[in-house]
Amino acid sequence: MNNTENNEKRFTFGIEGMTCASCVRIVERSLKKMDGVHFVSINLGTEKGYVITNPEITFEDIKKRIDSTGYRGVENVPDAEKVEKDFRSARWRMIISLIIMIPLTAAMIFHMSGFHFHWFTAVEFAAGAVVLFRPGRYIFKGAYIAASHGHANMDTLVATGALASWITSFLYLIGVDISSFGSLSVMLVSIHLTGRYIESRLKYSASGEIRALLAMRPKEASILMNGEEVKAPAESIPVGAVMIVRSGESIALDGKITEGDGFIDESMITGEADRVFRKSGEEVTGGTILEQGSLKVEVLRAGDDTFMARMIKLVEDAQSSSVPIQAFADRVTGVFVPVIFITAVIAGLAWGLNYNFMRGILVNLSSFIPWVNPDAGALSTGVFIFIAVLVIACPCALGLATPMALIAGSGLAAKNGLLIKNGEAIQKAGEVKVVFFDKTGTITEGKPAMTGTSLDEDSLSAVLALETVSIHPIAESIKKYCLEKNISADSNVTGIEEKAGSGISGVLNGEVISVERPHDPDIYSSLMDAGETIVEYRRNGVLLGYISVSDPVKSDSAAAVSLIKSLGIIPVMLTGDSERTALAVAAKTGIERVISRVRPEQKLYAVQDEQKKGIMVCMVGDGINDAAALKAADLGIALGTGTDLSIESADIIITGGKLSSVPAAIKISRITFRKIRQNLFWAFFYNIVAIPAAFIGILHPAIAEICMIFSSINVILNSISIRNIKIE
Repeated sequence: MNNTENNEKRFTFGIEGMTCASCVRIVERSLKKMDGVHFVSINLGTEKGYVITNPEITFEDIKKRIDSTGYRGVENVPDAEKVEKDFRSARWRMIISLIIMIPLTAAMIFHMSGFHFHWFTAVEFAAGAVVLFRPGRYIFKGAYIAASHGHANMDTLVATGALASWITSFLYLIGVDISSFGSLSVMLVSIHLTGRYIESRLKYSASGEIRALLAMRPKEASILMNGEEVKAPAESIPVGAVMIVRSGESIALDGKITEGDGFIDESMITGEADRVFRKSGEEVTGGTILEQGSLKVEVLRAGDDTFMARMIKLVEDAQSSSVPIQAFADRVTGVFVPVIFITAVIAGLAWGLNYNFMRGILVNLSSFIPWVNPDAGALSTGVFIFIAVLVIACPCALGLATPMALIAGSGLAAKNGLLIKNGEAIQKAGEVKVVFFDKTGTITEGKPAMTGTSLDEDSLSAVLALETVSIHPIAESIKKYCLEKNISADSNVTGIEEKAGSGISGVLNGEVISVERPHDPDIYSSLMDAGETIVEYRRNGVLLGYISVSDPVKSDSAAAVSLIKSLGIIPVMLTGDSERTALAVAAKTGIERVISRVRPEQKLYAVQDEQKKGIMVCMVGDGINDAAALKAADLGIALGTGTDLSIESADIIITGGKLSSVPAAIKISRITFRKIRQNLFWAFFYNIVAIPAAFIGILHPAIAEICMIFSSINVILNSISIRNIKIE
């Protein structure tokens, strides 16, 4: 899947064959070396990649580069069906291996307890051959791919340990003086395959939010065709078609109501359970449910342009991205596998060559660790420790630490009407100290209404002619007022020009007319102190009158500001409105710091001034006049209106437009990043403790494999716990 934005291409795709963080690093490093590639992020948990490139790059170019590393790039990202198929295959491999391992392990215990079976080693060898080269062949395939392309991965360690164990049985059978560890080969592969199954099952569970979003997309809809109602697949319905939606049905595509009204469940957009009343002329979103009423809806957006498709794309992109802290883990895992392999060889040789000197350590350990055998001999002891070090050091948990937390965090955000567009936002949100809020449409409803005017009808007609070309909220309020008063636009107005943050002007009968900010705000002090916004109508610079507009503060703004403060963050209002109006609105919400009468570029400067002090800044706006500030801020949060997802400048989009979602977004980001740090800590801590234990011979390879698996499972479960956190 790819799209083009701002002379860049963005690709989201699947990658097959990766098993650990080392695989991820190999693919990322290869793609970053491509000319024209600006950004690369690979997610092991979702088996997806996300790349930003120059326009001339194609997916085939990316695929060739991925394939050259030994892994396989696929254009379609792994869907729920593939994930489910993967864990079903993993389950069968696990079952087959366990059927062989369980009786073999029981026989091994009897054999080691003194009930010797002269045929046991032959059984070990045969069982190992079946498990290694049937269900375990995928491990060897992964190891071979890595080796044939000049690198090593997790499969390299497991395959080497299992193969070394199995070969000891063969050597014993042909008369070499060595202990047989053939049972270990079966145990290592079986336990590893069990871990793979559990991981795939948990990954399937963690990706539940994407499946839930996909499930919301209606597969078909009723449309009018030649005056008759027919059923049609949703994916084939074109823009302009008229859908018929009845009570209890889902609205298949984004559109505008042309007939009827009803109550619609828009919780998929807002994260709120409230039902919304929609009537003729209003827009509705595909995937929402008409709970009561009957509608005819003209399709405005179809295919990949719909809100649902774009929402899914943004969530997938977020789950495919990474965070800056992951770079440290990637650097570690880049050298981890080869270093561990060398360490295992050194450990095995050290014990094998110095066995007589070091045997006293084994004698002491054997008194309280049952599997330590001081009489195994130099070769057997060296092989045993070589295998243990290889197995314990598999960096699975390191590879899963970040992606699994991102999957769960972005899923929780989606459930709460939030779209986190990139992983970097997760890390930055936790460090934000100042939040700049735009006023109109952010703190206020963004739907101002005219409350008064001193202009006559002819002047209002000229004003309407100017405002007809504008989409500013004040312009919309003037249009609505004039419509209600049956005032039409003066057709003689020409040369209309709008300047963001300044006003709008034109020419009427050779004279310049304009609607702009008050030159002397003091004369409107009583209105502004009440929170009203004033614009003046001028002809050739001469004041002819004013229009007052009131934009009510959102019901949740004060509570949102209070929550922002409770997070230790300073809220600041940035607005182009007058100081008096801004202070009146700020007083209603609890904001103490106000910067008024600023143009769009001055909002950018205000953000940069804080950043120069070394302060991490968040900007919250509507994505239009605030675009530059949103882009420049360390964290940009845009309040969308459900179907408005064109705000590419922001890192986080709040689809419901509620200001209370801002602290919720920061909370989710902080929670997710905290989980990432916890995951990385325990993954590193586990290896720091376990590797020395294996090196001195007190860790059995089978126990090492179990510990390694539990380490990965712990990371996944810790990440999934994000989904159960209540965001208030």
